[in-house]
Formats: sequence, C-alpha cells, structure tokens
Amino acid sequence: MNEQLSVLGDLWNQMSTPTEPLGQLQLAVLAGVVVALIVFQPTWVLLRGVITIVHEGAHAFAALISGRKLNSITLHSDTSGLTVSRGKPRGFGMILTAFAGYVGPTVLGLAAAWVVSKGYTLAWVWAFVVILVLMLFKIRNLFGAWSLVATGVLVGAVAWFAPDPFRVYLAYSLVALFLLGAPRPVFELIRQRRSGRARTSDADALARITWLPAGVWLFLFLVVTLGGIGLGYLILR
Repeated sequence: MNEQLSVLGDLWNQMSTPTEPLGQLQLAVLAGVVVALIVFQPTWVLLRGVITIVHEGAHAFAALISGRKLNSITLHSDTSGLTVSRGKPRGFGMILTAFAGYVGPTVLGLAAAWVVSKGYTLAWVWAFVVILVLMLFKIRNLFGAWSLVATGVLVGAVAWFAPDPFRVYLAYSLVALFLLGAPRPVFELIRQRRSGRARTSDADALARITWLPAGVWLFLFLVVTLGGIGLGYLILR
C-alpha cells in the first residue's frame, strides 16, 4: 500500500512540476518533422488513426455536454469511425455533436498547447491517456478497443519510462499532431465530396438539420482547423 502511494505521489509530483519549454528553434524543427509525417502517406495512415480517435471522442464529449445519451463509439481499420448518440434529431445538441468531430483535434490541441505552455507537459500526456481509457467504456468493436489500448500503452510507456526530454517532446508532438494534422481530414473530405463520395459526412448531416449547405460547414471546419494552427503558435511561442 505504501509503495503504491509512493508511486502515485511521484507521479503527481512529476505532473505538477513545470518543465522548461522548448525554444523557438526546437519548436520549428519539431513542427517540421510532424508536418513531414502528416504529408508522407505511410505515416499519415497511422497518425490518421489517432486523429480519428480524437474526432470520435469529440463527438462523444459534445453529445454528453449537450444532454444527449451516448450509445457507442466505433473505430475502423480504414481510419473511419462512428459515434452514435440518442436525443432530439435537431436542435443545438445535435448541431454541436455533428460539428465537434472535425474541429475536435484542434480544440484539444489548443487546450493542450495552453497546458504545455505553462510547463505541465506530463499532466497533458497523462490527461490524454485518461481520455483514451474513458473512451474504452463506450467502444463497441475489437479494432476500436485495440486502437485505444495500443495508443494508450505507447503514450503511457513513454510518459512512465522515458527520460524527461523525451516526455517533453512527446507532449509537444501530440499538440503538434492535433493542430497540424486537423486540416488534412477536412481537405480529404472536400476532395471526396467533389468526386461524388462522402455524402453522409458530418457536413452533410449538419446541412440536413440546419439551413446552411454542406459547403458552408466545410468552410467552417477549415476556418477552425487552419486558424487553430496560428492560435496554437501564439500560445506556444
């Protein structure tokens, strides 16, 4: 018992002790590496899966805070996903739930950027692991559960065993991934809709429950995700 309390105490001390922020050059190099990984298709396939986790998690969170009942979350091997909630088919709750997905990584990235800017890098990393654990309670397929567990174990292992510099870089890398990676799924959706596909997307769902066409919602997705990159830079610099 005393040993467990000691471990928890050490973890709390690590999370509550601010670390030195990365310098401008370090941030620029890190951002460049993350952008390269996002642009390079083989690595993007893996990173896209993490973005999808946050996308579906954002749908789930929005559903809960707007008073809807969250039924299930499903993650697929093609990096797509589905979050099912129950409630009124129209109204603010449904609009917020549908809108949250594509902007979710940006919102999480900005919140994490603020925490990291204060030096609490490890607190942010473990908060992300907690998010993955909470999502496990609503996951409804084996691949989705495996994705959450694998991501959580990998991030948690680095946070637990790696030296401090690696943990700091992990925290900043996650922020960079969510901020810099958020626009690409939006651009992919725009391209798919131009080719006549993806007519059941979040933008189309929003068009059905509001008077705004899907193109307007796609534009709003872009404004938020691209604007988040600039705001994130201002927070971290």
